Amino acid sequence: MVTEHDRASERLIVGRLAELRPDDAVVGEEGTDTAGPSGVRWLVDLIDGTTNFLYDLAGYNVSIAARTDGGTQVGAVYVPATDELFSAVRGGGARCNGAPIRCSTTTDLHQALVATGFSYLPERRTAQAARIAGLIHRIRDIRRSGAAAYDLCCVAAGRVDVYFEQWLGPWDVAAGELIAAEAGCRTGSFDGGPVHPSNVLVASPGLFEQMVDVLRD
Repeated sequence: MVTEHDRASERLIVGRLAELRPDDAVVGEEGTDTAGPSGVRWLVDLIDGTTNFLYDLAGYNVSIAARTDGGTQVGAVYVPATDELFSAVRGGGARCNGAPIRCSTTTDLHQALVATGFSYLPERRTAQAARIAGLIHRIRDIRRSGAAAYDLCCVAAGRVDVYFEQWLGPWDVAAGELIAAEAGCRTGSFDGGPVHPSNVLVASPGLFEQMVDVLRD
């Protein structure tokens, strides 16, 4: 689903980046793909959680990140419903509205509150639901906000202990993953390897390997 507001957000953000950073590349979820010679590439999700936005539910957000060959360098996620701006600079920690944030210190998987999301494709959702059925008795509970970047920020702020999801886009992950990492989370994929948009696992450090084992099962 794409609304007129997605398009308006794209015009505003991409236009502003073009003014401020004319030599950078910009990739947006709604089709923007401009090249630039600087070596910096901006990844922009104009409205992450469009279904939430359409139904006037909290959690939808705007996610913006800048990447170089060395990885994501800066990221920001703004959540209008709560007026929260999550942000991070590589090596500089993570913040919410300017205040430092840290992930939880939970180490007992049975006490872990776990966030996830589901694909738009019915056949993928069926497989994801089966995974939840095999997981839910091993954790405290499941949460599903409907917006990947917001979920990543919730792990960063210690509001949930774990987040995992499949089949995301790079713009869904880039800003939130940096914010989570700078807040002390471990980030990677279901098998414990490097994070990838198609396969994302982010958790407090004491839970990461336990979740890898559970997802492997």
